Formats: sequence, C-alpha cells, structure tokens
Amino acid sequence: MIRNTFSILNGIGEKLEKRLWRNGILTWSDFINAPDLNFISPNKKSLFDAHLSLALKELSDGNAAFFAGTIKKKEHWRLFDIFKEEAACLDIETNGFMPESGGYTTMVGIYDGHNYKCFLKDMNLTRENLERELSRYKYLITFYGSAFDIPFLKRSMPDLKFNVPHFDICFGSKKLGFKSGLKRLETDFGIERHEAVKGMNGYDAVKLWKNARRGSSEALNLLTIYNKEDTVNLFKIADIIYQRLKVKTGIEEYL
Repeated sequence: MIRNTFSILNGIGEKLEKRLWRNGILTWSDFINAPDLNFISPNKKSLFDAHLSLALKELSDGNAAFFAGTIKKKEHWRLFDIFKEEAACLDIETNGFMPESGGYTTMVGIYDGHNYKCFLKDMNLTRENLERELSRYKYLITFYGSAFDIPFLKRSMPDLKFNVPHFDICFGSKKLGFKSGLKRLETDFGIERHEAVKGMNGYDAVKLWKNARRGSSEALNLLTIYNKEDTVNLFKIADIIYQRLKVKTGIEEYL
C-alpha cells in the first residue's frame, strides 16, 4: 500500500491521490516516470519526483525511521505489509494510577508475530532492556498506544525512544466505523482468548498485580496470560484492520 501512497507529498491529500490513481498513476515509479501531469505544475512535479525517488531508496534500504517522520501518523497503517515481518506488538499493564499520581508500569508485553516476551517490574523491566528489545524492530503495533501506552512509558522512562512508524489499531478501527475496545474487536473478528482470562479487563489486571505483589504466583501467571493475549491478538487484528483500510481507500479498483 505504501508505494500507492501519495499523501506523503506536501499538498496531496486523499482527493488528489485518487485522481492520480484514476489517471493510471498507481505507484511512486509511475509518478516519477510520467513526463507531465496537467493538474500538477512542472515545478511541483520536479520537487515531488525528488521526494519520491528518495522515498524509494529509503524503502529499499528498509529505513523505517525515515517514514516515521515523513508520513502523517494517521497513515502509518499503510506501512504494515512492508514491515510486518519486523514489527513489534506492544501492550503495557499498570498499577491503575497515572505516573504523576504514583502510577507505574507493572508489565510490558512484546510480540513479534512468533514469540512473546514479558518485562516485569522489579525483575527485567528497565529502560535499557526495553530499548534493547525495541531496537530489533522497525514497526510498532498497539491498541490506543499512541494515547496511553507510549506516553505512559515515556513519563516513566523519559529517555525511552520510539522512532519507528506506529500503527495504532484503535484509531485505524475508528476509521472503519468501529467504536469498541480491543476485547469487542476480538469478538467481532472471531478471535478467541485463553479460557483462564476470558472476560477479564484492565481493572482485573490491576487487581491481579496487587495479589501478585502479595506473593500470589497464580495471580502473576494470570496477569502474564492476560497481557500475552492482549499483545498476541494485536497482530491478528492489525492484519484485518489493514486489509479493510486498504479496501476503503479504493486503490483495489485500479490495480
């Protein structure tokens, strides 16, 4: 999808993007190779050609950070098919308070499409460990992470960097008309949860942490399963949301 995207160019929105598609300009290469476009001035065309040529090079080099700063955040979903093999699904649990009121991260789950890793407070949850793990990935997938998980982590660990494209499924699903949370989306898409944590929510996760702090290994195990289900299911939902957003753009009519 990203090679069909012209909204990375300053001054081109969805309407002009669709006009390009209707005129047979479906990819960056098509645009660059077009001798002229009667609805784009030669000067702008020259500037756009240079920008798209650079974007093609950076894409070929796998430079995800370039696109994190070049593409509008609401369009980062368009990079999913390119970077999904190098993506990290991230979900955090907290003690129920915000950082300025004594809140802290209790657990961070990261899933790469194959393996789940858990970072736990007072064990292996440190800025260094998270940074080392996140540096392995070129794409981030969360649910409402741009509004909660990432800002929360940054307040707790001010030097923690997130400089890769970020597909926030929450806002992607809203574009499609969904107004529900992660658990409802799982139900809508037929994604099953582990029997042990079915019906649990964020408040239950806070209570499990409290019990774990009191020494309950069962509570800690359940909290880990709960976080794993949140994190692993992000990848499944991201794929569904991506495909539906792609259809919504109308590009498939021209391919």
